[in-house]
Amino acid sequence: MVNINFMIGGEAGQGVQSAGHVLGKVLARGGYHVFADQDYESRVRGGHSFFRVRANDAEARVISELVDVLIALDKESIDLHQKEMTDRGIIIFDGDKVKNTGRSSSLFSVPLERIALESGKNKLMINTVALGAALALASYDKQILSNVILEYFGAGDVGKENVAAVTAGYDYAKANFKNDFSHNLTPLGDGRRMLLSGNEAIALGALAAGCKFMAAYPMTPATSIMEYLASKGKDFDIVVVQPEDEIAAINMIIGASFAGVRSMTATSGGGFCLMVEGLGLAGMTETPIVVVLAQRAGPAIGLPTRTEQGDLEFAIHASHGEFPRAVLAPATVEDAFWLTVKAFNLAEKYQTPVILITDQYLASSYATADKFDLSQVTIDRGLLLSREELAKLGEYKRHQITESGISPRAIPLEGGALVVTDSDEHNEEGHLIEDAETRTAQMLKRLRKMEGLRKDIAEPRVYGAAQPEITLLGWGSTYGAMREAVDLAMKDGLAINLVHLSEIWPFPVEATARDLQEAKKIIAVENNATAQLAHLLRAETGYQVTGKILKFDGRPISPAHILKQLKQEVR
Repeated sequence: MVNINFMIGGEAGQGVQSAGHVLGKVLARGGYHVFADQDYESRVRGGHSFFRVRANDAEARVISELVDVLIALDKESIDLHQKEMTDRGIIIFDGDKVKNTGRSSSLFSVPLERIALESGKNKLMINTVALGAALALASYDKQILSNVILEYFGAGDVGKENVAAVTAGYDYAKANFKNDFSHNLTPLGDGRRMLLSGNEAIALGALAAGCKFMAAYPMTPATSIMEYLASKGKDFDIVVVQPEDEIAAINMIIGASFAGVRSMTATSGGGFCLMVEGLGLAGMTETPIVVVLAQRAGPAIGLPTRTEQGDLEFAIHASHGEFPRAVLAPATVEDAFWLTVKAFNLAEKYQTPVILITDQYLASSYATADKFDLSQVTIDRGLLLSREELAKLGEYKRHQITESGISPRAIPLEGGALVVTDSDEHNEEGHLIEDAETRTAQMLKRLRKMEGLRKDIAEPRVYGAAQPEITLLGWGSTYGAMREAVDLAMKDGLAINLVHLSEIWPFPVEATARDLQEAKKIIAVENNATAQLAHLLRAETGYQVTGKILKFDGRPISPAHILKQLKQEVR
């Protein structure tokens, strides 16, 4: 089995992210499964950052905490990460610039800056030189590396200079590295998998679902969704607007959706706070919208570039008053695509807001994925009346009381329809009211949608032992770490499985209770301090977890962290 872990470390501004992205693409192009994540501080220059890339000949779902090859673009990277190296790991560094590193067989000095100046004519190409040296250690195909470099930087002078730099780094390592290296990365074939971030997958899902309008104010880690969609505007006839703030953003998509256009916004926790009043407006007017809530550590500004799962209960209960909504939490890049499509369908089918809740870890990490089968994408616009249906209808009532709670929907002026709604409580025709009877009827009508929504929520994922002694319970981006931890624990003879939710609200009560009934111990695995899913589980099913593995330092949960905490739970 091939399993190799790279890390590129350095200061912001040294090209850590670009080098990591190129490395991931190079390995994917050789047929390997790749998972990559990035860690960076909230500053433009300076401050330590790193990019980790894992390549595997089987599916890679999570990063490893151990490092086989560390590309250290500064001394701090050596100091901080030397303890994470495997026994035969190699640290590539610039011995001309970095001194006093100690005498270790893991250190491999490469004159990165000197080679960059000689080959690429620019010292900024030290990251490219280092990539060449790193892949030379594993005897990777140099041509694949050069091809990806040209794709990334273009076929002009910049691309050619970077190819020269990466080739020089590769050749230097081949000629000067004298130790054994335990990994040989022979390409597995012509790689056809995509390498996508979670945010890119969400953006692609929105395009596939027919989204035609997005309004958003930039806020890490959601910003790249807006950037990606804006870059595809001309190709897919989608309008992307950056308004003055998040309040304007949600009100703009409510207006666009009222006019019949599939619309979305994306933000993080602080921006979502500002959107909450608008969320209630969509709930009251029964306007379908999709809101991406990309969590980061809070409260307030918190840790702007770090990850956390602290907003789950907020998403479920946000806004004053009661109205139906769905909350979906993708676990993988594949989930991010397909649940975005589902979010738009649920929003229009039930004429209600749908919140797609993700986090910095999933949003900014990359994984290989097979090409999405677009023939499986379905568009469900719900009870949207055609011109012909409206012509036969006569009087149109936007908030008509129905058994399902879903009123027939019309686009304003389409077929002569007069569509009236109000943010005040209203009657079937959409005019504001004050009487108790109508208020009660309209509230019950809206809440009846939850019965249908509940039927459309998928059951939890279950993986592992059929008769577990221990069940790990989690949601969202923790899935990859939980699954690998289960695999490792089962190899050690532990009867363990996982129950993982990606579609959380309405809560799948019956399915979750069924999946947990065999477990003697239920341990919540969450990236927050208060075990919010565990609290939701208790409220909805009566089941109480017997243990918690929680992490809230801004860093993602890893298999090693789960196993370490699990040993304490089962002592």
